[in-house]
Amino acid sequence: MEIYETEEEQVAALKAWWKENGKATMIGLGLGVAVILGWNYWQDYKKDRAVQASGLYSQLLKAVEAGKKDSVEKLSERMSTQFNGTDYAAYSGLMAAKVKAQQGDLAGAKGILEKIAAESNKELSNIARIRLVRLMLANKEYEQGLKLINDVDPAASASFSGHYDELVGDLYVALDRLDQARTAYESALRNGYQSPLLQMKIDDLTLPYRIESKK
Repeated sequence: MEIYETEEEQVAALKAWWKENGKATMIGLGLGVAVILGWNYWQDYKKDRAVQASGLYSQLLKAVEAGKKDSVEKLSERMSTQFNGTDYAAYSGLMAAKVKAQQGDLAGAKGILEKIAAESNKELSNIARIRLVRLMLANKEYEQGLKLINDVDPAASASFSGHYDELVGDLYVALDRLDQARTAYESALRNGYQSPLLQMKIDDLTLPYRIESKK
């Protein structure tokens, strides 16, 4: 570190430093301010969008509660357009799919669920996929349901493995492949999955199996 004997030497050194580094310093300060302002703007923008999406979602829930099916569909479409890719849009889609399924529009519900199942949120995509398989089961698309489950990434669906095992069992029962159904149900049970009907399903398969094996 240099030591200057007089004030004049200090001023001269400062001028020399500024001449050499002043431009870069100003550019750096300008960039720093721009980054801060840009970050603040982005945060405010995200908060504003979250408030808007939350309000729209509240309207949709009220429409569902009131049984206004047309309003549910319109609000869900608006949410998908304005807030595509957000969790609010996915939740709205799940609601709209449920309403369509209740109306008997399985194809419409299926289209919505397929879109949500392809999104990045692992939890919501698994929920959508599980509901999609249930629609396939109701529509007698048993092999398609098994294929959809078989294509699921185990690492991205570990917390839903019991749901999938039970659904596999349901699909195998529908296909009259009872040994495979029993294996799937028992796998769900071993993995600690709790379902009100799971043990009953296993018992329904086990008793005939025992009787048959004694013949």
